[in-house]
Amino acid sequence: MGDSALDAAFWLTVGAILLLLVMSALFSGSETALTAASRGKLRAQADKGSSGAAAALRVTEDNERMIGALLLGNNIVNITSASLATALLTRMFGDSGVALATFIMTLLVLVFGEVLPKTYAITNAEVAASRVAPLIRVVILVFSPVVSVVRALVRVLLRLFGVRADPDGHILSLREEIVGAIALGHSGGAVEKEDRDRLLGALDLNDRTVDEVMRHRSQIEMIDADRSPDEILTQILASPHTRLPVYRDSDENILGVIHAKDLLREVDRLVRGPQGNEGALADLDILKIAMKPYFVPDTTPLDEQMRQFLKRHTHFALVVDEYGALRGLITLEDILEEIVGEIADEFDLAQDTVLKRAENGDYFVEGSMTIRDLNRAMDWQLPDDEANTIAGLVIHEAQMIPNEKQAFSFHGFRFEVVTRRENRITKLRVRPL
Repeated sequence: MGDSALDAAFWLTVGAILLLLVMSALFSGSETALTAASRGKLRAQADKGSSGAAAALRVTEDNERMIGALLLGNNIVNITSASLATALLTRMFGDSGVALATFIMTLLVLVFGEVLPKTYAITNAEVAASRVAPLIRVVILVFSPVVSVVRALVRVLLRLFGVRADPDGHILSLREEIVGAIALGHSGGAVEKEDRDRLLGALDLNDRTVDEVMRHRSQIEMIDADRSPDEILTQILASPHTRLPVYRDSDENILGVIHAKDLLREVDRLVRGPQGNEGALADLDILKIAMKPYFVPDTTPLDEQMRQFLKRHTHFALVVDEYGALRGLITLEDILEEIVGEIADEFDLAQDTVLKRAENGDYFVEGSMTIRDLNRAMDWQLPDDEANTIAGLVIHEAQMIPNEKQAFSFHGFRFEVVTRRENRITKLRVRPL
């Protein structure tokens, strides 16, 4: 009777240890699967009707609570299984059973409770997460009171070290995660450079303002409203631009924006209309056909400005600073170029001289080229926080307007001023160090 009772207790203990190992594998694998699973892929599967994926999304919304419950369950089963094995082997082998139990349980837990389930889970993260999520939701509910106490204790301890837990941090870091995934895809060869640039350009629109991509006022072609109709007509026909601002007395006093097509219609009316003749061109009033100017602050984010362009059915805006002074102009094309790269038509001036490579490997760069465009073209990482153009970056770092032939080294590059016109650096020689 005693032997049979001992045999029964032995096999019950062995069965309990095996069951606890299975539970350890479940907790370990679930933790890895739910942590490694892409929420984007789970969302796509949930939208297609997968209840498991929907459950996994709900479970992973509160990562801290989920991990707390899984670690609690994992530790309980691991410690219990180790204790049972120690008791069993001590009864069989005496004091040497403790060492034997430690060795055997370490091996079993490592292989079957940790490495095996975690390897499977990380290989099939979304599938595993969808399968275990309904069960883990129950586990979280059961362990919820204990986990809440543990969470409060952990947060108090973290605060003592100056660390504050943010449960919504994963939402804020989602954009960085997407940017990292795109960069990783490019470095791995799965994403072409052009695709990477377009995707990152679209993501960057909210972080960039119109003053970073606008055409500076020094480069704006304008029409003086006091000039003769003949001169105005000649200037507009010679210009590569479709829309031109019209000013009077001072280029700060912009009265309107003339569109070449509106001018053509007015010329047609004056020349070929019912009362038309060539002499009527002298009566051309440029302000009569000019559109009302549209002004925007220089701090407007690019994505907001694009929405405004589409909403107002216009593609052209004049950029002003906080004092109302003209800083430049921006078009819808300028914003789109931040996504798709340079857009050129048959009237655009050739841009092939902006960046040229010398025979010795140096690069000749126009001072007006933006840092972002250079980084995009060359896959460099020059900072654009303090300046928009290459010339601006050199002036900022040098803390002066350098003379020709002066050279500086910073951010891993050597910059030499090739030509300077008045206070403007017009051409630079750049070489990676």
